[in-house]
Amino acid sequence: MKMPEILAPAGSMETLSAALRSGADAVYVGGKSYSARSSAENFSDEELAEAVRLCHLYGAKLDLAVNTILSDAELADFCRYIKYAVSVGVDAFIVQDWGCAALIKKCAPEAVLHGSTQMSVHTRAGAELLKKLGFSRVVPARELDRDTIADICKTGIEVEVFTHGALCMSVSGQCYMSAMIGSRSANRGCCGQACRLPFSAVGDMSRSALSLKDLSLLPRMDELVSTGIDSLKIEGRMKRPEYVAATVHELKKALVGQAPDMQLLRGIFSRSGFTDSYFTGKRQDMFGVREKEDVTAAHDLIPKIHDLYRTERAVHTVNFHAEIHEGASVAITAECGGISVSVTGEPPEKAMNRPTDIESLGKQLSRLGGTVFAMGRVTADIGERLIVPSGKLNELRRRLISELSERLTAANTPHVEVTDFVPNISRNTAHNAPETLPMRAWCRTAEQINAAADKCEYIIAPIELINGDVLRFADKLIIAPPRFITDESKLLAKLRELKNSGITHLLCHTPDCIMLGRKLGFTLHGSFTLNVFNSYSIAVMKNLGLADCAVSFEATLSQIAAFRTKIPLGAVTYGSLPLMLTRNCPIKNEVGCAKCTGHIIDRTGRTLPVACSREYVEILNSDKLFMADRTGEMKNISFGLAVFSDEDEGQAAAVLSGKKPAAHITRGLYYRGINSAEAT
Repeated sequence: MKMPEILAPAGSMETLSAALRSGADAVYVGGKSYSARSSAENFSDEELAEAVRLCHLYGAKLDLAVNTILSDAELADFCRYIKYAVSVGVDAFIVQDWGCAALIKKCAPEAVLHGSTQMSVHTRAGAELLKKLGFSRVVPARELDRDTIADICKTGIEVEVFTHGALCMSVSGQCYMSAMIGSRSANRGCCGQACRLPFSAVGDMSRSALSLKDLSLLPRMDELVSTGIDSLKIEGRMKRPEYVAATVHELKKALVGQAPDMQLLRGIFSRSGFTDSYFTGKRQDMFGVREKEDVTAAHDLIPKIHDLYRTERAVHTVNFHAEIHEGASVAITAECGGISVSVTGEPPEKAMNRPTDIESLGKQLSRLGGTVFAMGRVTADIGERLIVPSGKLNELRRRLISELSERLTAANTPHVEVTDFVPNISRNTAHNAPETLPMRAWCRTAEQINAAADKCEYIIAPIELINGDVLRFADKLIIAPPRFITDESKLLAKLRELKNSGITHLLCHTPDCIMLGRKLGFTLHGSFTLNVFNSYSIAVMKNLGLADCAVSFEATLSQIAAFRTKIPLGAVTYGSLPLMLTRNCPIKNEVGCAKCTGHIIDRTGRTLPVACSREYVEILNSDKLFMADRTGEMKNISFGLAVFSDEDEGQAAAVLSGKKPAAHITRGLYYRGINSAEAT
């Protein structure tokens, strides 16, 4: 059975050093920009180069997270940054944005791509698509069970699995709550962690209905390794060095069959303990918060953890051979990992008392404390009655170790060529939306479908809703698969059945849907959940065969107007936008299904509807997005998308006729934007 790597997080040089000294095989970091943890200290360009050097000295890898979605205005600087990162020897790039992945390959065709968990890969099909696009590794959704992980491992792409650390309530890449509430986008690296704030199904503000316990699969390490995964990922680029050191240490123990100290890990950081319920498929007892006892325990434990990373860890064994002869320069060779270096010094002196022998030579050469080297063999050819003063031997040892360190670092550093590619960011001539914008309706009920039948060019219908009666609209139907796929083979069979019944259009929420649709020959339509945010992502969608795509509703109207596109683009013009997609129901956890309130309440008194299905839940915005009276301002948009939730047939028909709803409305992010709405 292959042994997976231990991949540790680092938000600073101190944490990176702690990870390496504690035994991490690889480290992932973020730069000052383009990282999904912008609140971490993160690494400047100079610090990134130093971090790469230190990792490669240890024989470890450094993966760089550039896992945010980017606007067209940022792409030129992004390419500059990628070329710099390649030049200093970064081993791999963790990517969310479809266009950014394509740009990395244009900047450095041999660069290694890892698909971030933000890409929302739920199934084997999604992993297959990423492999086809040139990704070397996928980080699938954290909500997967053991069997699904094992199935993804069979695709041949490397698989990296979150093993320990915080769990987001929402499926990664599908959380828009922080963006909608405070313009701090999780997809842009600025999540405000709204889910940790008070929420309740019954208005009890002592509850945190959207806060999950931390994940830990360390007690199930044998089961996890048996799936065939390649990398054990620790969450926590915003965590302290002590947290990273302790987790790496206990994970190493678990990998060799020793019992990890879960009390230690709980004390260092947890939220009401740990859960493994996604991995086991139970999804029980998963909610928790940071408690006073957790904080107190961490304060007491932190000093004890320092010993795990106080000194450098010896990871390389070095062998020495010395040639010491009268009248000749002293020559010492050091060999490690197939690399050999030699240094010379002044000729030896005649020994007045005790001459240099193999024992005294070994004593001086073995003083390797504070380095990454451990003493191996010492051999020597020494003439009679000769001595090399200890000070000179120490200097020769220091020179050897310095040169050997440089050579080992260089040997572990990938050398990837960069191109002179520069992205085309010239502004296009944006086209105006049609005077009467064609509409599509994303329906949840048969009544809504009836309302949309004669008002929309397409009707997006949940797969479970498509039956004999709905099939009369087959020529207008776009099948909406589940937003979270739990049974790929069952879904594939159902899609094949519907295709044979005459429905030829499929909505693609995730990479999984795209791959399944391609296999079955559907006409593919991209959902806003693909988080398409720039022109190069649109180009990827076209190259994948999508007929059209709804853009991210996190984009401003001015950003959308800057898009260059060869496929029709759509935008959400109405609806209670989905703020979260989650595998757990906050209402069920708090009051049970029998007392379902149908909503949760935040600390300001806002009521957020909760749309429930058997396998997942969508938490919706309290206000209705409405843009029907502003479509003239929506440049580059070829169709509008009405996203229905609780509307009856009459209300749905009114919306599709352009009537403003009675509910409180919002313009979403189209004007105010996210992250202070960078210039476009």
